[in-house]
Amino acid sequence: MPLYSYILNLAYCLLLVVASPLICYRILVLKKYRSGWGQKFLGSLPVRESQRPCLWFHAVSVGEVLQLPPLIRALEAEIPGVEIVVTTTTHTGYAVAKENIPEHEICYFPLDFSWAVRRALQRVRPTAVILVEMELWPNFVLAAEKLQVPVSIINGRLSEKSFRGYWRIRKLIGPLLNRLDLIATQTETYAKRFQKLKGNQDRIHVTGSIKFDGIEVERNNSLTDELRKMFQLNASQTILVAGSTQSPEERLALEVYLEARRAYPDLRLILVPRHQERFEEVAGIVKSFRLPLIRRSDQGENDLSPVLPFSNVEQPSVCLLDTLGELKACWGLADFAFVGGSLTNRGGQNMIEPAGYGAALMFGPNTWNFKDVVDALIQHHAATVVSDQADFLDTLRDWLEDPNSAKRQGSRAQDFVLNQRGATSRTVNLITSLIVDTDAISCERAA
Repeated sequence: MPLYSYILNLAYCLLLVVASPLICYRILVLKKYRSGWGQKFLGSLPVRESQRPCLWFHAVSVGEVLQLPPLIRALEAEIPGVEIVVTTTTHTGYAVAKENIPEHEICYFPLDFSWAVRRALQRVRPTAVILVEMELWPNFVLAAEKLQVPVSIINGRLSEKSFRGYWRIRKLIGPLLNRLDLIATQTETYAKRFQKLKGNQDRIHVTGSIKFDGIEVERNNSLTDELRKMFQLNASQTILVAGSTQSPEERLALEVYLEARRAYPDLRLILVPRHQERFEEVAGIVKSFRLPLIRRSDQGENDLSPVLPFSNVEQPSVCLLDTLGELKACWGLADFAFVGGSLTNRGGQNMIEPAGYGAALMFGPNTWNFKDVVDALIQHHAATVVSDQADFLDTLRDWLEDPNSAKRQGSRAQDFVLNQRGATSRTVNLITSLIVDTDAISCERAA
């Protein structure tokens, strides 16, 4: 084993020791990290017996997982008989992958210990490993290189914040990037950042974001219709969806909603917390306002808390989407959409999905994780930035007073999404050529 692998293993072990109290707390109290231990620590992924080509996709969590289905379908059409293995890091990502692509092998990605990554690669025997967006681990890349397995990044993104962090260790990250066979980035800006880190320029391609290709634009899809019936929504009501929210954004949205309903009693609110472990907490927040609540997880068995009289109009239920993988369809209910993680220090969440439905779109100022998308939306006058709760309320009132203005903004957002499509086909072409090149190299070595 090379010296740097020993050093990395030692560093990882020390980090685990330091973080062990937090890890134990999350296991025992939050009930996280309770599955996949053998795969994570020992690389005990299922043994693949077939000799067919195999693509190993690694998607860290829910957002990356949801990008895969259309890409995988396109690759299966282009490479008949190809096998697909998908790994994730988080429990929620694993659950969403099981639900959305159950026909393929779903596993946990091994931790970057040399023994775990080497064993995982030997058991899966992938033709190529494809990392979605950016998840680069030194021991894994080095083990793949030793086993002559090409590793690539697709839909690559490198935020300004991440770039600054990598720049500090560019002497280490540069050689690692040069071991990658392909870096397909979402934008020219991201491509230039990879190049500055000494990534091999010949292997860096700008494909656009495959997120745009998988975006639903038809509101009358089956799951959106199911959610509409389950939440008891009707055509006369105006729907505000606050999605991918973090604390305290749910409370802010509730206060804004109640204030706006004084003049607009047909307004309804749907809350969609970002993290599964906060579903109960958010349900409790709604109840603390003495509001009736409909939970998606109840499948229609509503929690009918005491109704709060409000402006002499019976208070309708607040809706809580407390299931995984359904936010994408829920945005299709929104006349107005607030994308969370943007009034906190999270850095924003995916605002492309509500834009695709043509919802009037708003988010807070802290959206550095999606800076390029945000800049483009603002440039197209297709989104509104709200600085705080008061600004949130003022924007909502403006849209309620002038719904045509909101619809025009939503139409501009949808047009922007439609005009960005095509990244999936470009990415498929690059992956296919990579597989062909890999097979040719293997044949030469065998000869």
